[in-house]
Amino acid sequence: MRNEYEINEGTLAIISIDNKKTKVLEDDKDYIFNQKSFDILDYSCKYFGSSYEGRKEGAKSIIGASYKIPIIVEEDRDLVFFPTSAYDDDDCIWVAANRIKKYESSNYNTTLITFDNGQELILPISYRVVQNQIFRSNRLSYLLRSHKSEK
Repeated sequence: MRNEYEINEGTLAIISIDNKKTKVLEDDKDYIFNQKSFDILDYSCKYFGSSYEGRKEGAKSIIGASYKIPIIVEEDRDLVFFPTSAYDDDDCIWVAANRIKKYESSNYNTTLITFDNGQELILPISYRVVQNQIFRSNRLSYLLRSHKSEK
C-alpha cells in the first residue's frame, strides 16, 4: 500500500473504503491508500499550488453553489472532480468529470458511469444527481476558462 497519491490525467475516481482507506481507480491499475479520500484531494490541490479549501471557495464563488461542490484540482490539465456526497463523508466518491463518456440509470438510486477508457463504475446516487454534478463540473471548468481568457 502506498501512502500519498497525486491526482493525474489517468485518475478516474477516488473511492472511500472507510474513514482510513481509499481506493483510487486509474486507467490501467487500481491502488489502495492509507488515507481518506479528502486527504488525497487536499494533497493533490496543494501539490498543484492551492488547497482543497482554497479550491472549494473559488468554485463556490465561480458557480454559486454551496454543497457537493466540484473541485478543479489542476486547471491546465482540466482535472475536475465532483463528489457523490459531502466531502467529509466516509462513503464519498470523487469522480473525474472530464473522463466520463456516458452515464445511465442502473437501478433505483444508482448510476452506471462509463469512463472514456471503457471502465465502468456504479455510483450509489441517482441519475439526476450525477447529471447535476457533471453540469456543475462543466460549468465550473467553462467559467474558469472564460475568466482567464478575459484577461
